[in-house]
Amino acid sequence: MPGQPAIFLDRDGTILKEVPYLNSASKARLLPGVAETLARLHQAGVLLIVVSNQSGIARGLLDEGDLLKIQTKIETDLRIAGAEITAWYHCPHHNSVGNPPQRRRCRCRKPRPGLLEAAVADFDIDLERSAGVGDDVRDLQAYAALGVPSVLVGTGKGRSARQLLAEQGRDPDLYCAHLAEALPWLMRRTGSLQYP
Repeated sequence: MPGQPAIFLDRDGTILKEVPYLNSASKARLLPGVAETLARLHQAGVLLIVVSNQSGIARGLLDEGDLLKIQTKIETDLRIAGAEITAWYHCPHHNSVGNPPQRRRCRCRKPRPGLLEAAVADFDIDLERSAGVGDDVRDLQAYAALGVPSVLVGTGKGRSARQLLAEQGRDPDLYCAHLAEALPWLMRRTGSLQYP
């Protein structure tokens, strides 16, 4: 029996307003339409998995406790709309900044797919009905390494990422101005019967 479909989501610039090295829950703001979009996916039985580089930890700008407070605030805001994040995965490392153990080359820092592989190991995910969403070329590279198609959103760093891809003669699997615009494609990709 096949597993559940999943949508892998970058955090900053994709579901949250981009704040460099966000270190306070009071600064965490969902982008417009995100809560409603994630609620539709959640209600359709889709796993919602956040995968995020958090090098601010390696840089000493926040710690795991700060990160947990931010996640709790996001979960509270999403729950009001009927959405629920299935799981959170983050990479606290950076290749050249900070002190060990955070300063190291790891498998979990996007564009490497370690965070995604951890989620696949933890959940029964049907990759044939899954996809990733992000605002950075690194996000798309990580999703491609896992073998799932992706959506580049124009929020956060998305417009500059799209320009970079165009300069390289490459296109994202799908480009949408924001997450809500991607909902019909995501619902079809995940095989949801609740979307026209």
